[in-house]
Amino acid sequence: MEFLYTYETLKLEFPLSEPERATFVILGIPFDGTTSFKPGARFGPTLIRHATLNLESYILDYDVDISELPIADIGDIAVVAGDPRKTADRVRETLEELKRINPNALPILLGGEHSQTLGAVEALRPASYVVFDAHLDLRDSYEDNPYNHACVARRIGELGIREAMFGIRSGTREEVIYAEENGIPWVHARDYDFDAFVELVKPLPEPVYLSIDIDVFDLSLVPSTGTPEAGGLGFWEVVEAMEWLVENKSIAGFDIMEVGGHELGDITALTAAKLLFHFIGAKGGL
Repeated sequence: MEFLYTYETLKLEFPLSEPERATFVILGIPFDGTTSFKPGARFGPTLIRHATLNLESYILDYDVDISELPIADIGDIAVVAGDPRKTADRVRETLEELKRINPNALPILLGGEHSQTLGAVEALRPASYVVFDAHLDLRDSYEDNPYNHACVARRIGELGIREAMFGIRSGTREEVIYAEENGIPWVHARDYDFDAFVELVKPLPEPVYLSIDIDVFDLSLVPSTGTPEAGGLGFWEVVEAMEWLVENKSIAGFDIMEVGGHELGDITALTAAKLLFHFIGAKGGL
């Protein structure tokens, strides 16, 4: 199956299914057009895929071998350099086509700048958006661009989608006020625990789109992300929350964004690859 805006790239080393028959469909978004600190998110999809070569496909935690699951990797979006809105449109149109040919497919995005989550959410139209992120991303505009990576949660909320944010440790006063006025709950990284997560997420309507900005983690796990912040969460804290969502909520889509770097074997990509395998393993083991 040909998709309008995708091209062949390094793919996961599994016997993959065609997207028409797949349960999981992976799409890379190699975009960092509004990156405001450390560049390199355009290499995220390639770095994550390469990092999977270091991992066993058998997931101990779930007694699942993900190489036996119906997974398709449809390559990367051909981005519009420097234009997050036009690139997000390509993401949206590609996922709309995917859902047309396979309504049961679960899209997984690898990125790439967080601005591109908007295109996925526009295509999939979940009822709720759950995000792990160091930043609130609720600015109305940043650097004169309303589609900057720092604005993605605001644009998603404007679609009428319920939101809940976890691992936050950076934002402006204006963003905090906007969250309060618009009923957007968020949990500071230093206050995060599993019970706080479940309390906020349990009442959210389904389906849920789950987004992981890799900068939510402690810096030792993600040194090459675009806007790093000290004081992040541990790997298993995020996995535990992800497992709860998979077990208790229907999932419209999943992404791992803001993976950067310039060398194969980057620690940030290794963290993302392990998280990717755990998501597929947890979901595939249901």
